[in-house]
Amino acid sequence: MWSLPAAFPLPLLLLMLGQIPPSRPQSLSTMKLRLVGPGSRPEEGRLEVLHQGQWGTVCDDDFALQEATVACRQLGFEAALTWAHSAKYGPGEGPIWLDNVHCVGTESSLDQCRSNGWGVSDCSHSEDVGVVCHPQRQRGYLSERVSNALGPQGRRLEEVRLKPILASAKRQSLVTEGAVEVKYEGHWRQVCDQGWTRNNSRVVCGMLGFPSEAPVVSHYYRKVWNSKMKDPKSRLKSLTKKNSFWIHRVSCLGTEPHMANCQVQVAPAQGKLRPACPGGMHAVVSCVAGPRFRPLKAKPGHKESWAEETRVRLRSGAQVGEGRVEVLMNRQWGTVCDHGWNLISASVVCRQLGFGSAREALFGAQLGQALGPIHLSEVRCGGHERTLSDCSSLEGSQNGCQHDNDAAVRCNIPNLGFQDQVRLAGGRSPEEGVVEVQVDVNGVQRWGAVCSDHWGLNEAMVACRQLGLGFANHAVKDTWYWQGTPGAGEVVMSGVHCSGTELALQQCQRHGPVHCSHGAGHFSAGVSCTDSAADLVLNAQLVQETAYLEDRPLSQLYCAHEENCLSQSADRMDWPYGHRRLLRFSSQIHNLGRADFRPKTGRHSWIWHQCHRHYHSIEVFTHYDLLTLNGSKVAEGHKASFCLEDTNCPKGMQRRYACANFGEQGVTVGCWDTYRHDIDCQWVDITDVGPGDYIFQVVVNPKLEVAESDFSNNVMRCRCKYDGQRVWLHDCHTGDSYRANTELSLEQERLRNNLI
Repeated sequence: MWSLPAAFPLPLLLLMLGQIPPSRPQSLSTMKLRLVGPGSRPEEGRLEVLHQGQWGTVCDDDFALQEATVACRQLGFEAALTWAHSAKYGPGEGPIWLDNVHCVGTESSLDQCRSNGWGVSDCSHSEDVGVVCHPQRQRGYLSERVSNALGPQGRRLEEVRLKPILASAKRQSLVTEGAVEVKYEGHWRQVCDQGWTRNNSRVVCGMLGFPSEAPVVSHYYRKVWNSKMKDPKSRLKSLTKKNSFWIHRVSCLGTEPHMANCQVQVAPAQGKLRPACPGGMHAVVSCVAGPRFRPLKAKPGHKESWAEETRVRLRSGAQVGEGRVEVLMNRQWGTVCDHGWNLISASVVCRQLGFGSAREALFGAQLGQALGPIHLSEVRCGGHERTLSDCSSLEGSQNGCQHDNDAAVRCNIPNLGFQDQVRLAGGRSPEEGVVEVQVDVNGVQRWGAVCSDHWGLNEAMVACRQLGLGFANHAVKDTWYWQGTPGAGEVVMSGVHCSGTELALQQCQRHGPVHCSHGAGHFSAGVSCTDSAADLVLNAQLVQETAYLEDRPLSQLYCAHEENCLSQSADRMDWPYGHRRLLRFSSQIHNLGRADFRPKTGRHSWIWHQCHRHYHSIEVFTHYDLLTLNGSKVAEGHKASFCLEDTNCPKGMQRRYACANFGEQGVTVGCWDTYRHDIDCQWVDITDVGPGDYIFQVVVNPKLEVAESDFSNNVMRCRCKYDGQRVWLHDCHTGDSYRANTELSLEQERLRNNLI
């Protein structure tokens, strides 16, 4: 009879003899999975599990579709398509954590399935299992974020930075070249340059908000390094002898969104017994800033790169470098479906736009829905493509995508330090208050107030974006109820005029010498910021399809005349005899933003109109104009005063706003307010207009009274042909369309020619 060693674990013996059933691994509420290996994609690869701070593989014994389904659901995908045995995605390293995994198929996590137990396996890495998931994300799985987890024991590689070495780099406000430093376990370390590649540099630059990397003059940096090593008083010389000063080795493919996704070896394999960087020096990286972040004196890029950039754009983002992804195809802007959308494809978009890599790929129209076509779906990028059009994809219409599947992205952007040059004071919350800016006054940096003369939503939008607080909810001109910072009450900036696209108030046009009509104090500029805003867009196609002429008798126009819906010549007519010629049309105004569109004023300020017997919450909601081809107005703009309500909403969504019975007014997110062609004031009075070619224009929210995430799509224009009896509208488009951008480019070209 044979005996057991005293230390031999009895449960393991019983398991070997088949006397007890396989156990469940101890439940890990935060257990993480990942798919990696050669040929892997976000939805397929070698299955690895993080346990006790170390990544390990899963053996393919007894592994089948139901186990793969549990793993895919845990990873955020709808289901599994298949699994792969015999290390199809390459053999892994480290422990084989799980073997003989058995799932029912209803488990929410792989750790709820039965197995031999953690680390109990008779497999080799040639049996590592892989899975292939359906690329569609689960409903409610909102985004794919950069994971900066780095084992072992849950240690974290947090962030990177460049430490400028050269005097010229130290003088720059934006550091684009220097030694790589990594924050690891709360302490900054430098990275050894041995084995450092351009792919590593590309990942670092992407994290810092730069689209690409540039070659480094390494021999010069080596010369500087050697001189410091020869200096006996150099602190750097003593620090480099400590392994805690270094990250030993980094190896990236160049497609990773974060260095933590690369292979990072913090210390040599033998730990303290070997130096971390023998004979090496710190790795040096040089990054290329995107066009938007280069100094003004920098030379512009090639025309073709600008053309590539303009074929993709971001819309409705609260911050620079984020938004719904839209691409230009067949001279029309359209969206990208979120089926198969991931960080790698999102990073291609970010770099194409001159930003760094993506820090988040968003699904489910989280940054608003668009109108118009869905151009792309199942986008598959390798990560090194120059443009999104270089990636493989399907047509958006091929797999039933809707606009509630619109994909979005948040990109890494460079830190220009603008956020440190503005602050809010005196507000009831951190999102509101008096705007205080830091500017240079006679060579000294000083904090002060902004004059509220001409202060409006465009300027407030720039201030909120600079603060990192999203959109402006209100632009406040009288701030007597907000107490500013003591000593910062003097006005240091006046005459501020922003287009709305600037990164900081300091980039807007402003007075040289400060001139403020009412001085400092209670009338300094203020803001109220919000992370979400409405976005009104007119359905241009409906306007084009419904336009027609009507000769309407004056006897039916008394109410319209009272509300100033007719041209001034109507005042001189012999009422009620005669008629007015009206260009009539229907308008459908969608709220595509992420917040309800609400009137600026409360009910106490609404105006009752007896003729139409309802309250008007906004007196100037739209302008309707007929213009000559050079932009001169020939038919007086109808300053329409409407009540706001949800005429229709998508299926399953309730209408919230209605004008009847003094109801709440507004337009709910996703709903639309329709004004039929046959209601009063839904026209332009063209009685005094002769035959010819014109431009028909509609402007929504023309005075920018209510905050929106995007004002560029508030203007709609059509070409209009009038022969004296009939009218034709064609080529109707909103202000953010390809057609509008082309018109703007031609207009700018004409202006340049005139100047010459």
